[in-house]
Amino acid sequence: NESDGYESEENEETNKEEYIFFQKTLAAVKSWFTLFGWSKGQNPISVPHSLRRDVCIVQLTVAQEKSFKRKVDKHKGFYEMLLHLNGQPIPGIAASQALPSDPVERMFQLHWQHSELLAFLRGQGAYLSHVMPEFLLAPEDYKIWTEVNSEMRVGSGRPVFILEHRTFETVSKRAWTDVLLQIYKVFVLPRVSSRVVPDPSSLESLHNMPGIKSEPLCSNVYSRYERTVLIWLNKQYEKYRKIVWKDSGIPPMRWIVNFDQDLLDGLVLAAQVAAYCPYLIPTHFIKMYTNPRTQEQLLHNSLILVKALHSINLDIDVKVGDYILAALMHINIFILIFCIVVWHIQLG
Repeated sequence: NESDGYESEENEETNKEEYIFFQKTLAAVKSWFTLFGWSKGQNPISVPHSLRRDVCIVQLTVAQEKSFKRKVDKHKGFYEMLLHLNGQPIPGIAASQALPSDPVERMFQLHWQHSELLAFLRGQGAYLSHVMPEFLLAPEDYKIWTEVNSEMRVGSGRPVFILEHRTFETVSKRAWTDVLLQIYKVFVLPRVSSRVVPDPSSLESLHNMPGIKSEPLCSNVYSRYERTVLIWLNKQYEKYRKIVWKDSGIPPMRWIVNFDQDLLDGLVLAAQVAAYCPYLIPTHFIKMYTNPRTQEQLLHNSLILVKALHSINLDIDVKVGDYILAALMHINIFILIFCIVVWHIQLG
């Protein structure tokens, strides 16, 4: 059937786009938490493997016990990261602790810890109703959980929903990614203060452009913290576009309302950096296209922006391909995280 063929191709294309979206989002999340998640410096993570492994000082799954023992730095554990970002531990869970040696007891303790973690994050405003505690377990512990639950439910007649190994790993990676995203949302985004940004109405009156309201209920897309960053981006860009490119063609005015398409050409973020590092204007930013129209020109601008960040040793592991693909694929989280990092460094 010809229509079935078209449907199949369309589904494959959709799945490919979703896969790219998830991989780039995951890369952005891993990069931020690696660089800024812990108090004692960088700590490379993998999702979900290192997170499942480091939920305690020593976590040994069934398979790991047979092969090796790994001592986790007490400052690099998962709950130590939460303590650093939140300022206080989760009630009832110490930042550093060991697990029982018995595999079943260990599984029960981990399942309880994950339940408490999810409940705590939801209480802070995280959207994690789709994440079950067992999705955060290691595969070996998940297998024990399914066996124990199957035995417990034999008499009840209720079936146990069990994921096969490959599906579980996919679900677990997504679950841990969502947990990290929600941790970022409830503990990092609120650090953005509206006190350093002028009232949106002043932006409207000074520049004859629509204002962006920061009130909590005025948008169902962005939080008030994200809208505060958008207000800041508008203010800075409108002022510094006339300074940075005064001799090479001033870019047109724009209303910045998102973190993808409106930042695609690199000019907005270049203006933010130039405001605090004006010496980069003659060495880097003056070479940017102020009205880019092709993919090559967009890539050129992104290359200059990334080189400028590297030249001042800005500790952000961002590459040209990451930035340009994130913008092209509408991956807000990548560029939002990038903007928040620049925000904190510039205002710090």
